[in-house]
Amino acid sequence: MLNDRSIVLGVVILSSKFQVVIPQEVRERLNLKPGQKIVVIEKGGVVHLIPQRPLKEMRGFVKGLDTRDLRDEEDRI
Repeated sequence: MLNDRSIVLGVVILSSKFQVVIPQEVRERLNLKPGQKIVVIEKGGVVHLIPQRPLKEMRGFVKGLDTRDLRDEEDRI
């Protein structure tokens, strides 16, 4: 199921070893490297491949986020 933000960048074939090749355009857009880990999530019959990024790269990605009131007092132990 595609939405307005979906972009089809190619069709891949599942090999007999259940492997797929990520199209070059996608690899370049996401700056994927050989050996990089990719998280696989299945939700509602859709397979999502999410590149795992090093912690150094994640530093500051929630900068400015207000962490107050993230959960109710009842949730705290």
